[in-house]
Amino acid sequence: MLNKEIISASIPSLHLNDPVSQALDLMADFHVTHLPVVVEDKLAGLVSEDALLNIEDDSTRLSQLVGSFSKIAAHADAFFFEAVQMVNESALTVVPVIAGEAEYIGSITATDLLRQLGRTGGVNDTGGIIVLEMEKVSFSFSEISKLVETNDAQITQLNTYPDASSGNFYITLRINKLEISDIIATFQRYEYQVKYYFGEELYENELRSNYDHLMNYLNI
Repeated sequence: MLNKEIISASIPSLHLNDPVSQALDLMADFHVTHLPVVVEDKLAGLVSEDALLNIEDDSTRLSQLVGSFSKIAAHADAFFFEAVQMVNESALTVVPVIAGEAEYIGSITATDLLRQLGRTGGVNDTGGIIVLEMEKVSFSFSEISKLVETNDAQITQLNTYPDASSGNFYITLRINKLEISDIIATFQRYEYQVKYYFGEELYENELRSNYDHLMNYLNI
């Protein structure tokens, strides 16, 4: 998904002649803390609520605050991970999108990016989740996939990330079925470190544990 494909049509833009009060009102109305400032269809920058709240006179025009504008912008034809990175690094609620020579074509909200990440990551898909922990040099997609498939299952999503503090490598697997005890056993048999797992067995184990606690209580 490209940045230009998830632009929000509802997010307004500001102009240099707009007063601080108007900018703050729009931010409140649209539940954001950033808005783009546009001059003749070109992006002048991104203004933040924090910068505006520091202005004592809310009738001050944005043209007097150009020096405080952020120049952060995502490119229209870039993959949307670019905008996600900008949100993460700069705590943005809105990311302006430009094409060509700073031509402003719209903005993406952090909420829309989160929603798109959920779709890409298969958050709404049904199935079990397994998280493996290992050294990065030991990671082999083909081997992990083969072990899952030997249990009549398939990997529908796979994500990896390194933990800088520990140096460990984590692999999150989404499996196309909830009954994953056999897959867990296979990974453990091949000496994989299963960090977490979430499937039907988890809920069964919780119900069994609650039942046992209830029986123990009644026997007191």
